Amino acid sequence: MMSAAPPKLMTADELLRLPDDGFHYELVRGELVKMLPPGEEHGTRANYIGHLLFAVVHPARLGRVMVETGYYLAHNPDTVLSPDVSFVRRERYEDEAPGTGYRDGAPDLAVEVVSPGDTLTEVLEKVDEYLTYGTRLVWVVERKTRSVTVYRADKSVQVFKATAGDTLTGEDVIPGFSLSVADLFINL
Repeated sequence: MMSAAPPKLMTADELLRLPDDGFHYELVRGELVKMLPPGEEHGTRANYIGHLLFAVVHPARLGRVMVETGYYLAHNPDTVLSPDVSFVRRERYEDEAPGTGYRDGAPDLAVEVVSPGDTLTEVLEKVDEYLTYGTRLVWVVERKTRSVTVYRADKSVQVFKATAGDTLTGEDVIPGFSLSVADLFINL
């Protein structure tokens, strides 16, 4: 009996060179993960969050806010994830120009906007990857429940709800950022 050959693992360089076929890809421990392009509501919500963060981050020169940027989290086998919105503190890039490839290392903040096809297991696996590789704060934004679940590097978890009048802050990651959770779910 012949045993099946182990699947060939992909590298981050190979991922970067994939032809554009309209899909979105990430790499988890060398295995390619294919995702559908985000829908209109998802894209609009992610853009809005990015805009709100940028409005605080840019004037204070706190760092960079990015949308769908790939982060090279682990090497050999490679892991590259791209949160819907992310933030990297200014001290971590020392005024260098943005690169053309994936950013090496984890973002300080990763924001995942849950799409209708996302499973809880998939979302929690991504949260775990971010935190394992150094992300300090992860926000999971769920339109269906009108809530934001905040995962922290110290493993604490907190749910902020629009219906409870909760306020989301940037904590010590983005000082000065504060927003009513209900404002995240206005019709855009």
